[in-house]
Amino acid sequence: MKTMALHHCSYQVARAKVETVRALTDLEKLFRLVLPDGEALNHDPGQFVQVSLFGVGEAPISICSSPTQLDSFELCVRRAGRFTTALHQLNPGAEIGIRGPFGVGFPVIPLEGNDVMLIAGGLGLAPLRSLIHYIIDNRRDFGKVDILLGCRDPQSMLFCDELEVWRKRLDINFSCSVDRGAPDWEGNVGLITALIPGVHLEPLKTVAVVCGPPVMYRFVIQELLKKGIAERHIYLSLERHMKCGLGKCGHCQIENLYCCRDGPVFNYADIKNIKGAI
Repeated sequence: MKTMALHHCSYQVARAKVETVRALTDLEKLFRLVLPDGEALNHDPGQFVQVSLFGVGEAPISICSSPTQLDSFELCVRRAGRFTTALHQLNPGAEIGIRGPFGVGFPVIPLEGNDVMLIAGGLGLAPLRSLIHYIIDNRRDFGKVDILLGCRDPQSMLFCDELEVWRKRLDINFSCSVDRGAPDWEGNVGLITALIPGVHLEPLKTVAVVCGPPVMYRFVIQELLKKGIAERHIYLSLERHMKCGLGKCGHCQIENLYCCRDGPVFNYADIKNIKGAI
């Protein structure tokens, strides 16, 4: 199987064909895409691509599938504006432009041999899913795995079929909480931070990876530090304000850092004192 390292030519646009489109919620759709001649995207978990539609525009979107999925890749797209609305109108067989992959992904090598706590809030599950699938496909390389998910309500929950599979696996500890329940909701109700104290872990061998809305980071980090997890063992995805993907436009700049180029994944110890990072 050939690989396609598009990131070696940052301005090269590849034509990707939409293979399938699946509605996940009222706002999110999952697109499975294939590159010409079955080439692999050759990405790391946590990276993103620049997606373009002729006559509409371009936007960065996280890759939500694992690089172990060689014949295709997946993007979870929330309908939030003109560009994403146009994407949502595409059907299988349509073509879109792809640049990338870009950015620094999740730290796969430092995670190997350690226990892993994966914490996702809302749409943050989409990029974190790439790492979750990677870990599942290489399960023997990792220790205990805890997945914590927080959502606004049951209706906004992504990948519900997969969540049920994770819940039933004996080699994964899965917990979920919603801010607002529903009449048929039997799970936890409350902030995702309430799930962390109940996780049994060995602090010295646990690495935490967090991906979600910025407002949750400060409180999640406080709980992780209370559990004794070292600052150097906490990784955060700061995917916000990105636009060009190359660190040229300055939209995602935080002091001397660019989320699209130096991130979007950062080690907490490296950014904890940078104003505006968290």
